Amino acid sequence: MSDDSLFLIDIDKVLREKAPAHYKRIPRFLISYLKKIVHQEELNVFLRSSREEMGVNFLKACVEFLDMKLILKGEENLPSDGLYTFVSNHPLGGQDGVALGYVLGTHYNGKVKYLVNDLLMNLQGLAPLCVPINKTGKQAKDFPKMVEAGFQSDDQMIMFPAGLCSRRINGTIRDLEWKKAFIVKSVQHQRDVVPVHFSGRNSNFFYNLASLCKTMGLKVNIAMLYLVDEMFKNKHKTFTITFGKPIPWQTFDKSRTPAEWAEYVKDIVYKL
Repeated sequence: MSDDSLFLIDIDKVLREKAPAHYKRIPRFLISYLKKIVHQEELNVFLRSSREEMGVNFLKACVEFLDMKLILKGEENLPSDGLYTFVSNHPLGGQDGVALGYVLGTHYNGKVKYLVNDLLMNLQGLAPLCVPINKTGKQAKDFPKMVEAGFQSDDQMIMFPAGLCSRRINGTIRDLEWKKAFIVKSVQHQRDVVPVHFSGRNSNFFYNLASLCKTMGLKVNIAMLYLVDEMFKNKHKTFTITFGKPIPWQTFDKSRTPAEWAEYVKDIVYKL
């Protein structure tokens, strides 16, 4: 695979394409700072070295690159047959997605699918495991079809129902509201739901920045720019992944709304 066909991070190119009218007026020190916080050079070295890896092998390369130590608990709760929806809290925004995909992808011989932001589809190694989501662009109308295709497949589904990574709320680091889609689709396709808890946290800087952006009412998610930097801060760390007992899809009856059932599962996750 040549560099031309390989997705490499290029801040200059992104700014030229996304803000052509303003690009020449953007101070060079600001562009250099952006390259630094997204770790452009380090990530591009990794992307070049792992260019031949696909799917679970690419995730394995990511785990090794980030020097993650993983402790698994509740492995006996991983079903050996059938199709399931695995739902997890989202404390980190990087390592958690990589690690959970690697563990489940290894366990189920690569038969896993993520619902992910379509930006991640640019990573060729990750693409085979992804159902891309772009809720704002031209794919918005295709979103339900993409989710449907994922659930109709013979792959295990991996979802982070909060969408965004955890925030500090009233002094506690916790996911934002869990979206109900995993309940609706799991019932529709008769998939039991496996709750997953992932340990870990980002830095105080990240949570303070996210809170500041919310207080100021900024529509742009500036904190997201720092997620790669947070990922590098979390290198060489140990994370615990705990799998709970599968919850039968029949549990999610009409006694509660799908949104209430989503919160019910979220509470189970945080008790694991």
